[in-house]
Amino acid sequence: MSDSPLVERAQRFLAVLRHCQLLGMSVHSADPQGLILRLPYSPQIVGNPETGVIHGGAITTLMDTTCGISTVCVLPEFEICPTLDLRIDYMHPAEPNKDVYGFAECYRVTPNIIFTRGYAYQDDPSQPIAHVVGAFMRMGKQAQSAKALSSMQGAKQ
Repeated sequence: MSDSPLVERAQRFLAVLRHCQLLGMSVHSADPQGLILRLPYSPQIVGNPETGVIHGGAITTLMDTTCGISTVCVLPEFEICPTLDLRIDYMHPAEPNKDVYGFAECYRVTPNIIFTRGYAYQDDPSQPIAHVVGAFMRMGKQAQSAKALSSMQGAKQ
């Protein structure tokens, strides 16, 4: 992993997502072509205790987060971009006792929406666990300024 400005931005974004902290997610790499996050295997994310297979909800969280944070790879400045739509097609279960990686790229950026796509994998990206496409709403700098002003006014009351 490099110490590029994109990696730093992605790490700052991931650091404020409490559920991602609890899952132990980390930034593996980030560049203008996309983002890779790592979800470490742990007993807390097992969906079937008999087989040790990871719960689909953990994979969904990984991919939603990866797609959302991939926006830092294409936007000149940080913007809040909540999920509008997310579709995940599961190809096969993740193997027990192995970390899962999520890759996402932004393939179209409009003034209002960012479109992403990616996949989850373990050892080999050409053997994905799941494919994902997502759309994220651009809130813009204005939304951040309005939110900051609103929270400052709320704190004064």
